[in-house]
Amino acid sequence: MSLTPRQQEIKDEFIAVRGTWSEAWESILRQDAEFLRAYLNLSAVPFRKNHLDDLTKEFVFIAVDAAATHMYSPGTRVHIATALRLGATPAQIMEVIELTSTLGIHAMNIGVPILVEVLEEKGLRTEAAPLDDEQKRIKAAFVEHRGYWHPFWDHMLELDPEMFEAYLDFSSVPWKTGTLSPKVKELVYIAFDSAATHLYVPGLKLHIENAIGHGATPGEILEVMEIASVLGIHAATTAVPILEEEIERFEREPRG
Repeated sequence: MSLTPRQQEIKDEFIAVRGTWSEAWESILRQDAEFLRAYLNLSAVPFRKNHLDDLTKEFVFIAVDAAATHMYSPGTRVHIATALRLGATPAQIMEVIELTSTLGIHAMNIGVPILVEVLEEKGLRTEAAPLDDEQKRIKAAFVEHRGYWHPFWDHMLELDPEMFEAYLDFSSVPWKTGTLSPKVKELVYIAFDSAATHLYVPGLKLHIENAIGHGATPGEILEVMEIASVLGIHAATTAVPILEEEIERFEREPRG
């Protein structure tokens, strides 16, 4: 199907602004060109302000798309490819993936305080036990390798130091061997914590504080959130190609 002049205009603008195109965008363009134009305007905001460099933007997109709460493979592939073209090394992209893989610990961040609350309600716990020497060692190692401490780690360290130390080892890999700056690492955490599929408020606040401590500006942090905000378009990039397939199937069906 040939494009109308307006559709071609929007396609050309999309490619010029975003530097990419796919069959999914083509489907959306055919079905509702003005919707795609409105999305382009929304998604282009951080590309017009440019508080973040283009490569960091791609790292943010990778974190949002690859996160276990979203796992949008088409976007992950596009943004990894774009990052490579912009000069990212495989090690840098792997580091973004490693940082994003820590999301699962939020089961403990949310669950352990609730466990403590229930234990206290049932009279099975009265107060926190003092840390022993091993727990103090683990806490000091966390501060050394991760560069901060937050009270939401206290209960986990107290109740299950083995799990906490295993998480410390796991989460510290990109901090020990990686090449991304601490600021960019914190921006990656902000990306998947602020995404609509996760919305992990305690971690989001913590990593905003850490990012500012590492020199991030409000504009840079806002751009991370702006990039995460366009996650909703994946409803269209997933469903509109299916819509076109089903329209074609419906139109081929015999009519009584």
